[in-house]
Amino acid sequence: MGGCFSGPHSEYVVYVRTGDKKNAGTDANVTIILHDDNGHCTGEVKLDNFLRDDFEKGRLDTFPVPKSKLDRLGKVTKVEFWRDNAGIASAWYVERIMVENKVTNDMFVFPVFRWIKADYHYVIKHLDTSLPQFDDQGDQRKMELELKKKDYNYIQRAPGMPAQIQLMPPDEQFSFEYKWDILTTKIQLIATSKIVSLSAGEWDSLTALTNVYTKKIFHTPAGADRWSNDIYFGHQRIASLNHSLIKLCKSIPDKLAVDDDMLKPLLEGETIESALRKKRLFICDYEIMKDLPHRPNFVMCAPIGLFFINSNKSLVPIAIQLFQERAPDNPVFLPTDPPNTWAIVKMWYNNSDAMYHQSLTHLGYTHLLMEGVTVATHRNLSQSHPLFKLLAPHFLYLIAINTRGLEMLVSEGGWVDKTMNAGIVGMFELIKRGLEQWRLDVHGTLPEDLRRRGLDDLSVLPGYHFRDDALLLYKAINAYASKYVKLYYDSPEKIKDDWELQNWGHELTKAREDGGVGLLGVPANGKFTTTDQLIMVLTTIIYTCSVSHASTNFPQYEEYAFPPNYPGLMRGVPPVDKSPLEESNIIAALPDKPTTLDIMTVTKILSQRGTKNLGDFEVQYIFDPKARDIVDAFRQDLKEVSKTVKDRNETRNPPYIYLDPDIVPNSISI
Repeated sequence: MGGCFSGPHSEYVVYVRTGDKKNAGTDANVTIILHDDNGHCTGEVKLDNFLRDDFEKGRLDTFPVPKSKLDRLGKVTKVEFWRDNAGIASAWYVERIMVENKVTNDMFVFPVFRWIKADYHYVIKHLDTSLPQFDDQGDQRKMELELKKKDYNYIQRAPGMPAQIQLMPPDEQFSFEYKWDILTTKIQLIATSKIVSLSAGEWDSLTALTNVYTKKIFHTPAGADRWSNDIYFGHQRIASLNHSLIKLCKSIPDKLAVDDDMLKPLLEGETIESALRKKRLFICDYEIMKDLPHRPNFVMCAPIGLFFINSNKSLVPIAIQLFQERAPDNPVFLPTDPPNTWAIVKMWYNNSDAMYHQSLTHLGYTHLLMEGVTVATHRNLSQSHPLFKLLAPHFLYLIAINTRGLEMLVSEGGWVDKTMNAGIVGMFELIKRGLEQWRLDVHGTLPEDLRRRGLDDLSVLPGYHFRDDALLLYKAINAYASKYVKLYYDSPEKIKDDWELQNWGHELTKAREDGGVGLLGVPANGKFTTTDQLIMVLTTIIYTCSVSHASTNFPQYEEYAFPPNYPGLMRGVPPVDKSPLEESNIIAALPDKPTTLDIMTVTKILSQRGTKNLGDFEVQYIFDPKARDIVDAFRQDLKEVSKTVKDRNETRNPPYIYLDPDIVPNSISI
């Protein structure tokens, strides 16, 4: 750039932070020009410390600016820099550049977060936050997005499946500090725990299974002590990992063969009609699982469960029908049936619940849906865009965990195929069915989802800890997104004229078969015109990547690791009548010892937290002071939520810890 003046002035120092990515460091020659607010600049300054290897991965380098270059330089408003192709490793990823005036103590920050290609003059403005229509570096933005689109391409791995990344870009790899290697971790866990008794064989008693847990590594899961308890079974519907299937029962469906005579001993003097009217009946219906494909020689139920709020305000099961249609060999089972028969029926019910949980609540509706959103964001929103800066922390390691996890767990002959009745053939079919139903403006928007299920009134279904805590977090995230959006979009024209935003909305809603994400229920079908529309979408994305995922991921060991409690795998066939069963029937239905160990180790790994909690971002993208104030307000809101949740847990039995903001991570990173 021409028109610069130079000469001696005050002392300036340039700091360059090279990123913590593979091959981020460079041996190339780097040149910078500092520009101020009056059109003055330094001229070219070579960034090179004598006899020092500058720009190494993850390092901060310091470069004094020669006084001869500083004539009349005022407040630095932009930096212009470039590299050549010299050296063996010339590629370079820059996190940020900072310029300090040592006399005035002013610090000017230039967020970069880019791979720097050779011989291109990058111009980054102070704080680097602007909508595209106001950015005088429009050509640079377009060039960078075109490069992103080469790295971030969609693929639909099978008809009806979600949009995913075609090939994981190097930028999405785990950092050195956060490595996720399930095979190595499994071996380490087993070696450390010294469990050697699970290498072969079948269980001979429930006592033998209970005695296998150790204080070291594999502690006794919460479900082991309560697995046959009806109150705990009810608790699993509302304060565990599959928390959003239950609905207020407004009428008994014809396909569920219950009547007043059958339920009279269980309704505490109520009739079905009066219990419905008083909002004491709730239902979980797995109709979506009807005729689901499954592994050969295994059975997959599609149950209906009817639940009742008793006089102690506990939710308890009062009827379970294991398949959808009335039939002589499909009876309604009751808590008054023989104890082991009722216990094994609940196990078959939870076997279906586990399949729904892993396929939809966990994998489909968090990991996979948000992978497509991540790809769309990288393809359409520049690093300079304020919404990119808002969303980027919530995508950390998401593509990496999905790529690694699908390879290791959800592949032919992998973990799901070994430890779940439906295997991947059933899982993929269930994901397809679920994606046909899921809507961002309903299922992805917590208040609307609760309204849909008749549970938006907090006095209905006491003990619904997921709802009560998740609403606090949803409100905090919504306030955060609202303030942030209104900071940058203070007129409808700014939304309409933001072509990056409009392209993003278009790709979010474009059919998966046509190369889009295919999200249903995006307001205005992605043609955004109001701040309310944007706030809803951004709230849903942040909420899904943090709260939704945490609530359905982190309880996994406590539920799955004791197979009678929450059996992903059930052998044999479910009961077709109410004949009394023995403990031996329960044992025969359980997975063998090696499969049990596989379930224990993987759910232990998946229940571990490796990244920072919500609001404490691993990478800081937001530098605009007004936006930083909004982030600080969000963190303060989260502190209040954390205090409320901790206070609530003082009187909960058992406590519900999974939505304490101190525990919820920013992103889907495991």
